[in-house]
Amino acid sequence: MRRARRVREAASRGGLLSVNWLLRHPGLLLAASLLLVGVGLLGLAAWAVLRPRVVRVPDELPPGFPAEGFDLRPLEELLERFVDADGRVDYARWHADPEARAALERCLAAFARYSPENAPERFPSGEARLAYWLAAYNACVLQGVLLHWPLESVRDLRTPLDPVAGLGFFARLRFVLGGRAYSLYELEHERIRARFPDPRVHFVLNCGSASCPALRPELPEGPDLEAFLERAAADFVADDRNVRVDRARRRVHLSQIFSWYREDFLAELARRGVPPRDRNLGTYLRRVARGERRALLEEARDYALVFDPYDWSVNARSPAPAGE
Repeated sequence: MRRARRVREAASRGGLLSVNWLLRHPGLLLAASLLLVGVGLLGLAAWAVLRPRVVRVPDELPPGFPAEGFDLRPLEELLERFVDADGRVDYARWHADPEARAALERCLAAFARYSPENAPERFPSGEARLAYWLAAYNACVLQGVLLHWPLESVRDLRTPLDPVAGLGFFARLRFVLGGRAYSLYELEHERIRARFPDPRVHFVLNCGSASCPALRPELPEGPDLEAFLERAAADFVADDRNVRVDRARRRVHLSQIFSWYREDFLAELARRGVPPRDRNLGTYLRRVARGERRALLEEARDYALVFDPYDWSVNARSPAPAGE
């Protein structure tokens, strides 16, 4: 007991000595105070930057929404109305149509109420679950752009303190899916990439930018999803904006998507049993390409790969208006 008391007294004296020492050195006391204030301000700044903004929609579901399964047709009908053959979105017309915006909100209400997480009985297959997350991501991006229209780029949605362009759109905006709020970043990396190791999802996910894959109105939920993903990959590789062979310079120009997600594409080759020496982007491109594009890539086997700059301008069908 006496030993414990002596320890407490020594600790108390040590505390008093520390305080007295600081009082005898006011400059250091001021510096310590400023440091604490600075840390507090940095914390407030970080909170302001990273504070999520949850996008809310009315709770009304699309008319006739089924008691079983998950109907993507209401969303597909909107895409058929406002997305052209090149995958460009007529945001201006969509934004100016209150009923069309309400229709998208009803689709988002269905996503908000049900997901494979809280209603697994509605998604009996892996194809149904993947189709849900892909459609949910694209629907959330559409809503994010429409909420901030006119918008020249999704990277413009940021606070003055955002350290990275695009942080506001992809990390701070949150969308409710199955009762839980997700950022677009979480959706892509935690719900799609982590659970569905199929790199072809990168040819379907659309981030609202010109260099993104084209939006597709149809998205099968069953066995047809495999053929859909195969076609999406072939179409992406066939587009010169994504893969372009320059014979004169002996180069193959590629979308940045192939650089950002290189590990996903190479992992797919490993799953397919491709020998390690052949696991490269060229091999992947030749495997998913079709017809003349495949022959052209075979010819370019020894060409250098060049990753082109990504066009982050919004994937609008017509230029964003100067104002409303």
